Amino acid sequence: MKIQNSVRTLNLTFSYILFVIISLIVFYPLVYVVSAAFAPGNSIANLSIIPFGDGHSIRISNELTINAGNGFTLDHFKYLFTKTDYWMWFKNTLFVALWTTALTVVISSLSAYVFSRFRFAFKHTLLMSLLVLQIFPSFVGMIAIYVILMRIGGLDTLWGLVLIYVSGNIPYNTWMVKSYMDTVSKNLDEAARIDGASHFRTFATIILPVTRPIITFLAVSSFTGPWMDFIFPKMVLRSPEKQTLALGLFSFVTDKKNEFTNFAAGALVVAIPFVIFFLFSQKAMMMSMSTAAVKE
Repeated sequence: MKIQNSVRTLNLTFSYILFVIISLIVFYPLVYVVSAAFAPGNSIANLSIIPFGDGHSIRISNELTINAGNGFTLDHFKYLFTKTDYWMWFKNTLFVALWTTALTVVISSLSAYVFSRFRFAFKHTLLMSLLVLQIFPSFVGMIAIYVILMRIGGLDTLWGLVLIYVSGNIPYNTWMVKSYMDTVSKNLDEAARIDGASHFRTFATIILPVTRPIITFLAVSSFTGPWMDFIFPKMVLRSPEKQTLALGLFSFVTDKKNEFTNFAAGALVVAIPFVIFFLFSQKAMMMSMSTAAVKE
């Protein structure tokens, strides 16, 4: 009995140590960004991970000296909001992210409902085609995407960027939502049809509330994709007034500019609305999981 308790205590201690190490690795970049956002100046060469302090050094021994802090300032945030086009970048990014989320949720959920509840010709072939399309990475088709957008007038437009994200989201998300809908009891559909409900009304009033957990997850993942994406905005957008947050913040750390602390302040502000969105959606997802209908 004592040996079992000792083994259990040893395993628990090892687990705690492992989790602490992983937490330090994960949180270190975040702490570093917070320190840079509130530190005076533009350089991060001698930046301390302690964000607040008077800038003096603490001498531990002849060999060890710890920087107690680089000071505290809000100048980077003032510069960000008053001397840059941050709000325009934010508005453009929010426009792209919200439209991408809305269109992805509507198209993927409707497609998943059709594949889950109906039988038709080439159903299996179409499903496999969606799976094959998702295998290839997005940058493989960047030249084709550029040519298509150029022919339809989608270059240097926000709706062209939305079109790229929605097209890339549909294949995998349709599969994901369809797999979840397959677990929902078809007795719900039959009961709705007996009451005279149409297919669309059954989908909107019966299936969607039951599948709210996967729909919420789909909305979160669709929102995070374009929120800080850099590659496709760099390829599609050209005008300064069409820039997104990723392009705008990247302009702080180019070869001609070295404003890493301003970049850190912008990155910190970018994360705030995303964290709020995730917290609200996570609560809705957990509540819907606890109130889901009976599954087969």
